[in-house]
Amino acid sequence: MQHIGELAAFGTAVCWTLSALYFERASKRIGVLAVNFFKVVFAAVFLTVTAGVMRGMPLPLDAPRDAWIFLSLSGLVGFVVADIFLFSAYVTIGSRLSTLFLALSPPLTAVLGYVFLGEAMGTRSLLGMALVAAGIVLAVLGRGDHAPAEVPAPGAKPAPHPRVGFLYAFLSSIGQSVGMILTKRGLGSYDPVSGTQIRVFVAVVGFAIVSLAWQRGRNLSAAVKDRDAMKTTFGGAVFGPFIGVTLSLFAMQRTHAGIVSTLIGLTPILIIPPYVIFFKQKVRPLEIAGAVLAVAGSAVFFL
Repeated sequence: MQHIGELAAFGTAVCWTLSALYFERASKRIGVLAVNFFKVVFAAVFLTVTAGVMRGMPLPLDAPRDAWIFLSLSGLVGFVVADIFLFSAYVTIGSRLSTLFLALSPPLTAVLGYVFLGEAMGTRSLLGMALVAAGIVLAVLGRGDHAPAEVPAPGAKPAPHPRVGFLYAFLSSIGQSVGMILTKRGLGSYDPVSGTQIRVFVAVVGFAIVSLAWQRGRNLSAAVKDRDAMKTTFGGAVFGPFIGVTLSLFAMQRTHAGIVSTLIGLTPILIIPPYVIFFKQKVRPLEIAGAVLAVAGSAVFFL
């Protein structure tokens, strides 16, 4: 099927839009580390069952050495480091503003792809990237709304200053770009589901170590008692590290890393309608114009 890689990348953006909404809510209730840990635990279970059904091999025992090395590094950088920063930004400035900073990921990924993977971006791809990036920037300018996120639930730690949230989101975009390049390097032609398993398994260990070192695991035992937060985390895990990440790996096998990152970068635009419908927030004209421009940019990839 023509452009299946681009379609998979767009599907990733939809999944990550939904997961951002779920994880923002859960992080405000039980904390960043607890949500991240249980997120990857749930994803590990989903992926193991899926691999067993689809491949007849529940564990990635046939992965080559390079896949284990680079996908493990990707799991540490793209899941553990980047997601700690991203979820901290969710709590501090909210998912709408946090995901806008992920627009920085496409140019960073394209540059890294050129330097480390030797990927050459054609004129059409560069034009599409420019239009999508311009649309996202226009939407940012149109917001005129940089208020901090809602006050955390009782018992939760107070959110830091919004400017710290901006820094968290910026660092997350860098981590995701590096993680994507490492994934591209390690995955090769290997199965996307099993490749995602390697990243998730490493992330489970990484988050467990961080939680034990930072809070001695007390946050994890307390989180289990909050059923609503666990249900929300479960929903985010379905759309995020399970379906979303698997689609992103599938896309990266079939098109350039920069194109994949650009289409995934539509998440800040796609997240606007849910906020309007469910949270009754107003959308300014410049935000609409930015969304139209971003959609036009993504359409360039299908011409």
